[in-house]
Amino acid sequence: MTNNFQPIEDAYELSEGSVVKGKNQEELFQLGEYDADKKGYMAYPYENGERFGDFSVLITETELMDNYLVQAKSEESESEQAAEDDTLFDAI
Repeated sequence: MTNNFQPIEDAYELSEGSVVKGKNQEELFQLGEYDADKKGYMAYPYENGERFGDFSVLITETELMDNYLVQAKSEESESEQAAEDDTLFDAI
């Protein structure tokens, strides 16, 4: 996994499973479920490819866009997603 992080330009870049880090800190978080009432994601500490579920914090979309960077998706993961989408389409 690469450590290539980029600014969050649009809330559509955020999804459950995305890895984010603060602009001024090295701690990594993996986004969990979205809370529509609070307009934010549950974020869990993330290290060495493992999500730690014993602690979580709610981070709003606005805070994520202003103070966090999102890990850029690799071409490999994008092609895997495209293949998965094609499989789903074929099943319908």
